[in-house]
This record gives sequence, C-alpha cells and structure tokens, in this order.
Amino acid sequence: MKVFPKIMTIELDSVNQLPGRKLPLVEEFLTLQGEGYHTGRAAYFIRLGGCDVGCSWCDSRFSWNPDLHSLVDTDMIIEHVIESGTDSVVVTGGEPLMWDLDYLCRQLKLKNINTFIETSGAYKLSGVWDWICLSPKKNMPPEGKICEKAHELKVIIQNKNDFEWAEKYRKLVNDECRLFLQPEWSRFQIIIPEIVEYVKKNPAWRVSLQSHKYMHIP
Repeated sequence: MKVFPKIMTIELDSVNQLPGRKLPLVEEFLTLQGEGYHTGRAAYFIRLGGCDVGCSWCDSRFSWNPDLHSLVDTDMIIEHVIESGTDSVVVTGGEPLMWDLDYLCRQLKLKNINTFIETSGAYKLSGVWDWICLSPKKNMPPEGKICEKAHELKVIIQNKNDFEWAEKYRKLVNDECRLFLQPEWSRFQIIIPEIVEYVKKNPAWRVSLQSHKYMHIP
C-alpha cells in the first residue's frame, strides 16, 4: 500500500486562493471500502481534516483539528489518485463538507473517476457525487436537502434510542436510498444482538459492519 506524504503549506498565489484549490489533507491511500453498500470495493480514500460534530465514539479524532493538517494542492491529490490506477474516490473526514469540494470533484470527473462521499450532512453540500453516504449525527443534524439526495443512509447504533433516530431519517431520505444500521465499534458485542433483532422485524434495513477492522486494513 502506497501512502503519500503530506506536503507542507506554502504561500498561496492568486490561483490557489480559489475555493477548493487547497485542502487540509490528513491521509490518502488505496484500500477497500469497509462499510455500507460498497463494502469490498476498491477505492482511493481522501481523508480531510476538520470536524466539529464531536461524536463521542469517533474513531478518527486525529482528523478533527484542521490546523494540524497542512493544506495540500488539490491538483497534487488528484495526481496521486490517477497514479493509483483507481476508478473510484471516497472523500471522508473529519467532516469533508466543511470544505468546498467543487473543484476536486470537477477534476476527478474529467478523469472519469467515480466520486463518493461519507458525510454527516451538517454542512452545505458541494461537489458532484456519484454516491452520497449520509450518516446523520445527533450533535449536528443534516442541513438543507441532502437527505433527498442521499444514495445511502448509514446510522450508527450505540444504544436502543438510536433506532428511533434511524427511523426519523428513514422518513426523510428518498425511496431509493439504501438503509444501513451499523453497530458502534466499542459496543459491538452489546448492541449487535439488538440490531439483528431489529432488522428481522424491519427488513428495509440492512446491517453494516466495519469489515476493514476485521481485515486489519485502513
């Protein structure tokens, strides 16, 4: 697996001051999608820094503070995507919609790369996406019309009360949206029996597991 080093921030010129021409890159790598509808599919992951949603169980807290992650030329990130040979990119975080993603997506689509995003929906949607995975959080619920545009609804289940939260958003997404319940990793043994029984009684839902953690891949 090739992981590209982050590039130190340099003084911005007039071109790079345009929205989305530099992004706070945490990490980027080619791997397999580990969760949800596209589990097992190869994709190039771009993790961006910055998140103020503040989930207590977040497994990527290292990405929360954007000031800890250097701004990187978006064109350089795109070059790395092309070099990887992938046909799909997943943009994640942190909360990636804190940043303007129009330029990133526009350049990727010019290269015929599929664009996927993993987001809480707490910020305005930017970019053009082949797949939007919406994972709403109670701390900062989704804004705007992203629920109507989501291709996948993935709700993290930490306790029984989260099923009610999941059903709230099930009513807000479109009829074609795929529905997933995912056990919070640290409470897997406790909550998975509850999820299994819930899906048995509510078959519109499916179970999403973090398979990448079982495979010991990023």
